[in-house]
This record gives sequence, structure tokens and C-alpha cells, in this order.
Amino acid sequence: MIIKKTYKFYAAHRNEELTDKCCNLHGHRYGVQCFFHVVRQGDISTLFGEFDEKIEPLIKTEYDHSMLINKNDTMYETLVSHMQRTGEELRLKIFDRPTSVENLSHLLFTEITDLGFTLQAIEIQETDTSIIHYTRDDWLADNELFGKSESVIV
Repeated sequence: MIIKKTYKFYAAHRNEELTDKCCNLHGHRYGVQCFFHVVRQGDISTLFGEFDEKIEPLIKTEYDHSMLINKNDTMYETLVSHMQRTGEELRLKIFDRPTSVENLSHLLFTEITDLGFTLQAIEIQETDTSIIHYTRDDWLADNELFGKSESVIV
């Protein structure tokens, strides 16, 4: 059985590897739809609140109103220097690779799986007209290609 849960967050990012408008710092209201595989045991398979208890804190503390940034982006060093110099704390979600929606999908899939859930797929809506559907097979292939993604929140 599949249970679908929806979350959302606001974040800024840029893709420094591109030469179009997306290389500029900009923001999105991301929509995240998680498709969980659950096994029915009796009348109830899973309480919906069990997902929210773990996933909402992850979204709120690490993603919402943060800047998604590649640790190899030249802007990263500038932001860290600014925080050290001024004492200002910026919420940075640091990626090992560019902050594309494909890499965001892999990272979120990994972090939600690490919380103990079995995801079948995740959909991330980056704009009103653009949604990525990222499956467990995509995640397994990316894990082979890149290794398990590591990220940190500053």
C-alpha cells in the first residue's frame, strides 16, 4: 500500500554551473510529495502523524527559509566569511553537488529514508509548471553513481 504525504518549504539557491537565469540567486516555494510503501497490519497500516513527527522537523530546521548551496560554489566561501566577520547566522543547507532539483530529490530521498521510512517515490515541484518524479530506482542508481549524499546545515 502507498501513503502519500505532502510538505512544502521556501528556499533560495542558484546553479552556478548554468549560464542562464538560474545561475543567479533566486528562490522557490518547493512542494514535496512523498510516496511511502507501508504494510498493513490489522485495521491500520500507519498513523499519518508518524510521518509528520519526523519529516516536518527535518523540513523546518534544514530546508525552510534556507539557502541551498553547493560547497564548491564560490559564493559558499563568501557567505561563510561574511558570517564569521559579522556574527550573522545564515541558514545554509550545504550540498556536495550543485543544488539542482535532481540533486535535491536525491538528498531528500536519502534523509527521509534515513529517518526509517520506505519511500517508493518523491515528487518535488520547483515551479508552477515543473515537477520531478524521483523513484526508488533513481535513488539506488544515484547512490551507485555518487555514493550516499552527505549534507550539513550551518
